[in-house]
Amino acid sequence: MDFIFYAVIVLGAIALVAAVVLYAASKKFAVQEDPRIGQVLEVLPGANCGGCGFAGCAGLAGALVKACDNGSIEGLLCPVGGQDVMGQVADLLGMAVANAEPKVAVVRCNGSCENRPRITEYSGLRTCYAMNSTGAGETACGFGCLGCGDCVAACKFDAIHMNEETGLPEVDDDKCVACGACVKACPRHVIELRKKGVKNRRVYVSCVNKEKGAVAKKGCAVACIGCGKCQKECKFEAITIENNLSYIDFNKCRLCRKCVEACPTHAIIDVNFPPRKPKAEAPKAEAPKAEAPKAEAPKAEAPKVEAPKVEAPKAETTTIKEEEAKA
Repeated sequence: MDFIFYAVIVLGAIALVAAVVLYAASKKFAVQEDPRIGQVLEVLPGANCGGCGFAGCAGLAGALVKACDNGSIEGLLCPVGGQDVMGQVADLLGMAVANAEPKVAVVRCNGSCENRPRITEYSGLRTCYAMNSTGAGETACGFGCLGCGDCVAACKFDAIHMNEETGLPEVDDDKCVACGACVKACPRHVIELRKKGVKNRRVYVSCVNKEKGAVAKKGCAVACIGCGKCQKECKFEAITIENNLSYIDFNKCRLCRKCVEACPTHAIIDVNFPPRKPKAEAPKAEAPKAEAPKAEAPKAEAPKVEAPKVEAPKAETTTIKEEEAKA
């Protein structure tokens, strides 16, 4: 039994030495964490969605504290908490934060089943990533939404759903926090984060097709053909055309909607605007009416007075027989 006793003593001694070494190492190599990081982390919503650009809320908290030490936290934003949470963080760190305009995810594709008919059938793993890897998908458009719902699966806030009639995803503006998870999940970059705008009103080109006009129009009835009419109509230089595709800069757009009327394919969408008032038609110039000829009353003709004809006296002719009888 002595060997058991010795074994316990040896193991206990090893454990004691290891504990002392670990304790000394922890003290020597300890990393001091700023207590403000934990305070900021408590203010953040804890969604860990990655919409801020960091792996989670802890990463954003550390970046905010570090930026505070550098003198400014501009450019850092928690999309889930929004301006209210950023205001609390700024007060906690003793910093000022600029008001950032809220954003929302926008699906820039209007290729519904009606506008973009299917020309083939895909058989395989039903995800956008897998379908995009095999080619153009089930339609003739190789740029539009594939309709498998990868964006729906990526959203943690139940803010995006597939419309069964159109086959396209639809974003709930009230639930969307602009975390950007759906943007990253889309393999064709159809979804974009744009400013919500005043009264949630937005104007954007609902197309990402970069093919030439005739080819794009053949694949989708409402595709942008890059004709440039919208660009000519815009007075604020908010529209640019690159690779046969128009794009509206939401920082310059003034929501005048003139480009919406100018687009011949209806590729530009206006959201949450009141219905347009029908334009008053200019009164048509009436053609001069042809007047009917007036019936003239028959003129009463004065009775013609005929002068009595004076007959010339007829010269009496005598015949030879009458002369012989007188003789």
